[in-house]
Amino acid sequence: MSVFNAYMSLSGATDADVLRDEKLSRRTSYRIGGPARLLVLVHSYAALGKVVDVLAEEHVDWVILGKGSNVLASDAGYEGAVIILDDEFARVTVDAEQGTVTAGAGALLSKVVADAAKAELSGLEFCVGIPGTVGGAVSMDAGTRREWIGRCVRDLVVYRPGEGLHRYEGHEIEWGYRCTSIPTSEIILEATLALKKGERAAISADMESRLARRRRTQPMGKPTCGSVFRNPTDGSAGKLVEACGCKGLSSGRAQISTEHANFIVNNGGASAADVLSLIQLMHDSVLANSGVDLRCEVKLLGFGE
Repeated sequence: MSVFNAYMSLSGATDADVLRDEKLSRRTSYRIGGPARLLVLVHSYAALGKVVDVLAEEHVDWVILGKGSNVLASDAGYEGAVIILDDEFARVTVDAEQGTVTAGAGALLSKVVADAAKAELSGLEFCVGIPGTVGGAVSMDAGTRREWIGRCVRDLVVYRPGEGLHRYEGHEIEWGYRCTSIPTSEIILEATLALKKGERAAISADMESRLARRRRTQPMGKPTCGSVFRNPTDGSAGKLVEACGCKGLSSGRAQISTEHANFIVNNGGASAADVLSLIQLMHDSVLANSGVDLRCEVKLLGFGE
């Protein structure tokens, strides 16, 4: 693996910004993580193909990162290249007549939700308050316990390294709880969401109600990456953790939230090791107390996985 050769090949040679040793704490909502050997901000479709080809030639591992809202990055960082889809990938187009919103993978989910509401298109209200990008939301079928973004996806464009672009119809994809059948080797580029006509006042009221509930029940003022564990089929991960007496416990500067026991917050200066310690504690405590083997929802980056 030659990170240096990849850096030299990509610097100034394509429509991308290439950074060395960029701290992942600047790129994740946890504000945690050491340096990525390379961080590549890709601005166009053509540049993405070039970047992926060069990394393959130099045998440099790579990952796609959105806003890092569901990621715990290692204190040691990541030895490969972190690719962020920017500019051309952040476009959002609304067709109110057709009832669709087409958004690039790098577009903020919050912008897509707001643009749909302005156009009086209903169907994404459940996404209000969910951080991150469209690509991240689609890849993990983001949503609530009862509503998921996959239900809205009419079609999807991905990039298959070594092959090119491919379009999926929404029904061709298996949508599951925080997972999809989209291969991890494929890069999500764009999604078209099919919505329905609604009334602006009703859409706004629904969104405000959902936001108010999030503010009441979830930690909003400190760095976090959202839910730590997936909810079991017939229960609540947060309630199971709370029943074990873990709510409010700390490890270093990381703490299990006092507002919602399925969240871990960074009280300032927390390490990835602090967070991992609490994740393990929560999992083992619930398993011992109730026999439920909770599944982690947080994606790990740079841990040799």
